[in-house]
Amino acid sequence: MAHIQLPEGLPGIRGPMAFSPETTKPLNLLVDQLLWAPDNTLSQGERELIATYVSSENDCQYCQTIHGAIASQWLGDTDWSLVNQVKQNPETAPISEKMKALLAIAGSVQKGGKHVTPEQIDRAKGLGATDKEIHDTVLIAAAFCMFNRYVDGLATWMPDDTSFFRSRAVTICEKGYADSATTAPIKTAKTV
Repeated sequence: MAHIQLPEGLPGIRGPMAFSPETTKPLNLLVDQLLWAPDNTLSQGERELIATYVSSENDCQYCQTIHGAIASQWLGDTDWSLVNQVKQNPETAPISEKMKALLAIAGSVQKGGKHVTPEQIDRAKGLGATDKEIHDTVLIAAAFCMFNRYVDGLATWMPDDTSFFRSRAVTICEKGYADSATTAPIKTAKTV
């Protein structure tokens, strides 16, 4: 049960966003720019992997599941095996060395910004990461620490059925976050 009275039938971040529409628009615009905007050298799937990994490290079930579904949708990972491998250990996952280096940075940001080391930055740059990609990795990781704490700090719930996440992933990949922010409730849910 949520810590405050949230609209019923809206899982994860969707409940708090419906509760506080004045903060929803800027949050959705931020996540659209970070994850969905096509004018970035990191693919949408790669950016979603960063969000998924940080959410997993923060043990935020809703965020790691929805962003994992979106990453899988972008990357053609129909059985979610790639996303699961990244969450378990990015260093052994079948992703680029540059992405492994960026996820190491994201993991350090998740622990605290001062955990990012010059060696991590040098590694990423040595593997071809640009300053913009490093910037975006840090910002995505920091933003998802906030989003994860928003979701879990209010004790929101999530659906039992993974088809909810698959369906939302398709919609978000087609429309982005701000344009797909509907408030239609769903029927099956469990307390997180």
